[in-house]
Amino acid sequence: MDIIGLLFWLLLLTVITEPILEYQRMKAARLALLKKIEEKYGYRVITLIHRQERVGFFGIPIYRFIDIEDSEAVVRAIHSTPKDTPIMMILHTPGGMVLAASQIAKALHDHPAKKVAVVPHYAMSGGTLIALAADEIWVGPAAALGPLDPQIPMPSAAGPMHVPSPSVVKVAKEKGKEATDIFLTYADVAEKALKEMYDFVVNLLKDKLGEEKAKEIADELVMGKYTHDYPLFYEKLKELGLPVKKEVPEEVWALMELYPQAQPQRPGVEYLPAPAVPKRSKTQ
Repeated sequence: MDIIGLLFWLLLLTVITEPILEYQRMKAARLALLKKIEEKYGYRVITLIHRQERVGFFGIPIYRFIDIEDSEAVVRAIHSTPKDTPIMMILHTPGGMVLAASQIAKALHDHPAKKVAVVPHYAMSGGTLIALAADEIWVGPAAALGPLDPQIPMPSAAGPMHVPSPSVVKVAKEKGKEATDIFLTYADVAEKALKEMYDFVVNLLKDKLGEEKAKEIADELVMGKYTHDYPLFYEKLKELGLPVKKEVPEEVWALMELYPQAQPQRPGVEYLPAPAVPKRSKTQ
């Protein structure tokens, strides 16, 4: 084999193995940091972090949402946690399947020791549902949770689209008998989805907030007051009466750095670890 051929195969081997090695290095660093958090704070730490990671060939991003694989893994992790050991759930997700998020929320809620949900950036939709299962929700300074109105798939000229259940129910009531049978069928499904989500949220909250407060929060989050991606920041969450505080451990911020965004989609944001701007004197 000539030198060019050898270099070609070495290059090909590097291209194939480097993403795998990079992932293993990142995973080892994450696990080391999780151990540090557990030892420092006394919680069993479970993460549900969805970002566009460079784990495929050539840095092709993989988009992640809460799915059945996630729920199976998280439920197993909660089940393996001793009943007297508190759990810290770190959430960073746009949401996902209602079934998967509900299973995680149910398992977390039923764990007898203290549960804390930590949201450094956002936990929307299904992520919010999981956060509500915790006894406390710790959020970053600009972190957001989101509404819980169920989205149902409906046909359109451009293909299936997900539509908020409250809107479907509202339009069906306005149109009445003028609506088509198929639309009224979807409206019936939407109405069932709303009741199911409302009841589930009440059951997650009533043991720590009381049934009346739980119903008030469920009505606010489920019944269509906001668009589905509307961000609910700390002030709004506090106003609702949720057990929220603006506190994210420094180690969690460091952990988020170990989940890099896919390179082609990385924002143009850079900064020094500490400001290099000199302090002004009092006379300036």
